[in-house]
Amino acid sequence: MNARDQNTDAVTPVVISSRADAVAAPDEVPSPSASPARTAPAAGVSRFHESARAQVAGAATYIDDIPEVRGTLHAAPVCSPVAHGRLKGLDASAALALPGVRGFVSALDIPGDTTLAAFAHDEPVFAQDTVQFLGQVGGLILADDVMTARRAARLVKWHIEALDPVLSVHEAHALESYVLPPVHVNRGNAKAALKRADHRLEGSFEVGGQEHFYLEGQVAYVMPLEQNQWWVYTSTQHPGEVQHWVSHALGLQNHVVTVECRRMGGGFGGKETQAGHLAVWAAIAANKLQCPVKLRLDRDDDFMITGKRHPFAYHYRVGFDHTGLLSGLELEMLANCGFSADLSGPVADRAIFHADNAYFLEDVAISSYRCKTNTQSHTAFRGFGGPQGVIVIERILSDIARTLGLDPLDVRLRNLYGIETRHTTHYQMKVEDNILDPLMTQLALTSGYRERREQIAAWNAKSPVIKKGISLTPVKFGISFTATLFNQAGALVHVYTDGSVQVNHGGTEMGQGLNTKVAAIVADELGVPFERVLSTAADTSKVPNASATAASSGTDLNGRAAQFAARNVRDNLAAFVSGLDGCGAGAVRFEGGQVITPTTTRQFEDVVSAAYANRIQLWSDGFYRTPKIHYDKTTLTGRPFYYFAYGAAVSEVAIDTLTGESRVLKVDILHDVGRSINPAIDIGQIEGGFVQGMGWLTTEQLVWNGKGLLQTHAPSTYKIPATGDIPEHFKIDLWPEANREDNVHGSKAVGEPPFMLAISVFEALRDAVAQAGGNPEAMNAPATAEEVLRAVMG
Repeated sequence: MNARDQNTDAVTPVVISSRADAVAAPDEVPSPSASPARTAPAAGVSRFHESARAQVAGAATYIDDIPEVRGTLHAAPVCSPVAHGRLKGLDASAALALPGVRGFVSALDIPGDTTLAAFAHDEPVFAQDTVQFLGQVGGLILADDVMTARRAARLVKWHIEALDPVLSVHEAHALESYVLPPVHVNRGNAKAALKRADHRLEGSFEVGGQEHFYLEGQVAYVMPLEQNQWWVYTSTQHPGEVQHWVSHALGLQNHVVTVECRRMGGGFGGKETQAGHLAVWAAIAANKLQCPVKLRLDRDDDFMITGKRHPFAYHYRVGFDHTGLLSGLELEMLANCGFSADLSGPVADRAIFHADNAYFLEDVAISSYRCKTNTQSHTAFRGFGGPQGVIVIERILSDIARTLGLDPLDVRLRNLYGIETRHTTHYQMKVEDNILDPLMTQLALTSGYRERREQIAAWNAKSPVIKKGISLTPVKFGISFTATLFNQAGALVHVYTDGSVQVNHGGTEMGQGLNTKVAAIVADELGVPFERVLSTAADTSKVPNASATAASSGTDLNGRAAQFAARNVRDNLAAFVSGLDGCGAGAVRFEGGQVITPTTTRQFEDVVSAAYANRIQLWSDGFYRTPKIHYDKTTLTGRPFYYFAYGAAVSEVAIDTLTGESRVLKVDILHDVGRSINPAIDIGQIEGGFVQGMGWLTTEQLVWNGKGLLQTHAPSTYKIPATGDIPEHFKIDLWPEANREDNVHGSKAVGEPPFMLAISVFEALRDAVAQAGGNPEAMNAPATAEEVLRAVMG
């Protein structure tokens, strides 16, 4: 029986993979020249990332590796030195006098719209009339080499009448300074429920932003072609949007602009919209000087110019009974959006959607304010507002447990969504695939959570300085773009006469293994070895109007579209072979590199060659639109998600009560990826997402001074997790059940959901602070050494 048809209660949560055994042994992963077992499926098998060998050898091409066309000029941004003011003008005369400098580009040189083609239409291409944040780009310097351009850019003089900047969400909220109108979501009567609740708590806290810190910085290379056509190489998660933005700024139609992206050196959401800025800037310069232009930001400029994860501030009032069961919640969220909307609307919406996380909220009132400040325009980041929603309810439940003297796990289990009742979210979506209780219960058993909690209590009673803490937190993460129109994808599959296969789709590869998974899906659909399938660069001239590779939906959308394209070719071949052998097309099987009928077995390449000779179509397109979803953005109700991905993590930490320093000692994760297409890649994504989330909540602190200067703008002052921060005990197991929805190969998305598992680290740190007699309710995130020490001291 298919797992998606089984009752949840009947599922035995047996571990199917772990960190130790997820990656196949060397002899199980064939080299490109080897012949794999001809009956082995491509999907469901751990195999290396399709670019792994090239990346290790330094042979994988990124934008900066593309040979530069003769006459290419290098651009450098001219950045505002103040956070807010009236722009009187820019003087580039000193920069233009430097040898090797070829030009200066500003808003006066934009042939099309001077405002970016973002949905809110509120962000200028270059600063005009006003300056909105310290680092805002007012123009570009063009030079023969990149270092000359950067030196010259710093010689451009800004003439600005300074104004007072708004730098905090609290100030912006008091001034009613918003990039978008506030949003309110209500169910039941929160005020009445709070009034009749046995117990009540009220609190406020803040969660900081996060720098994407992709290894490959923002970069674009724009080349003018004949007859006013353009080719754009860009490190982007959304080639289609870059195409639209560039054509809009140049005053051209989309079809004359082609955007290509073979791979990114990391994205994490930071290249969903903001890669478009560089492409637009470079295109305007290329248009003015009529030559190729490359623009690559150095790390400092990247920090100063690009947006981050949205910092949030919260205030809540919650009611509950003696068992910890919630009875009324009023929640206010202040999102620091920066100076323009960018993606702040859907980010803040998703924070509302995930403010429940795994728990039924019967009487709830949520208010979301999208605050405008004079900082970088904050943007997408892994989880896309989900983490900012999940963390608040997890904090509330931990505080309730401490108030009542209960185990936080018991309070969490008490409030979980139910199967028969208590199964509808505050935005009116029914939770139909709920595995929360068995998953969390299984992890508590396999990790020894309750025994370890007793051991930690015993340790803390004897240890005056080093205190330990532990926490088990779940995640329920909705999969789909909340903007319904983006839930579509296209793909092309070409079968060549030698039996080799090429697939092109609208998704982009940023290291997450999308192309590897799509190639496996196509290989299985055609019954050929994985090594015979090649995934090629994302290209707007091949698959148009593609959605961003985001919302964890890259494989769901593009994998299914590629599967459908391959299926069309397979059906053509099946019809051809059935005619040869006098059988029905349904009797033709494709497996192990062979085409098998009841009477004959042929090699796949022989069938392809014969089909070509008989003028049978050997290529096809495929298109997929996610079913079942609908969403009213005015009321924030409906079914915005196709399904939920689930997981849970147990984290054990230690803090030094004299210095505030902390260490993550142990992590146990049980995560739901459905039927994994590639367990090794999925476990790698879980590891990476967790560690990145751990960084957000412990060490990655963004600090702006009173003048709006981002002071943490380099690796010397901004600390991402390093190898020494990875716990020695880091165990990851996969939940064994397939996706109950009809998703490709029964899989589930894996990119974003594991990020929120790291909230267990933050809650474990707060548990340790409580064990030390401190005040965990006073602790904000990230929990740096200073923040932990402040909380310990009460």
